[in-house]
Amino acid sequence: MRIVVTNCNTTPEMTEEIVQGARSAAAPGTTVTGLTPAWGPESAEGWLDSHLSAAAVLDTLRTYDGPPYDAVVMAGFGEHGREGVRELVDVPVVDITEAAAHLACLLGRRYGVVTTLDRSRGQIEDSLETAGVARNCAAVLGTGLAVLDLATDAARTESAFLTAAERARAAGAEVLVLGCAGMTGLQRTLSEKLRLPVVDGVGAAVKLAEALVTLGLTTSRAGSYARPLPKRRVWGRPQPT
Repeated sequence: MRIVVTNCNTTPEMTEEIVQGARSAAAPGTTVTGLTPAWGPESAEGWLDSHLSAAAVLDTLRTYDGPPYDAVVMAGFGEHGREGVRELVDVPVVDITEAAAHLACLLGRRYGVVTTLDRSRGQIEDSLETAGVARNCAAVLGTGLAVLDLATDAARTESAFLTAAERARAAGAEVLVLGCAGMTGLQRTLSEKLRLPVVDGVGAAVKLAEALVTLGLTTSRAGSYARPLPKRRVWGRPQPT
């Protein structure tokens, strides 16, 4: 089985971190391939970045010419684009936001999301609402750290997450979700310190993708995710004739 994992930004180092987390969760025999968009934001933080990222990820998958894949994992927490990707490709598409929330709902009645900057909270809340799992979310809280700062100081990242996680628990969260693909790898340490289940979206998405492929299930074409209508589409700036 081959799973393609799409980074939502153009930072190769983050793609590699995400791929490492995906591979650690994958079953033996599952191959994980990471894709980094050729254009778009270096980190996705805000509505503008999110919409730009969505178009870049769609374009990356549209022009993909590597080995065939069995599923797509979209590694942008709260980022746009998952519905468009489901129209575009003929394999299961699992978004890390949905995957983490769905698994969290199996582990406790209410969950909390700890993310990077506060400005990302609205996008995440909207994404959870669209996915149908918002009613179980106790809180979405920011750590005050930018996406690209997560890997620069591991101790600071862990401390900031723990502080926000305590606030989430005080708000009623029984399970915690890592609200950024760049936080992949923190779940075990934090779970031990917090004594709560901590769900990493990348790992959750990989396991759900494997399950869908194994069960022979893929996106329904009846209605919402029907194939795109045939029409002329211009991708990028038209070239002068």
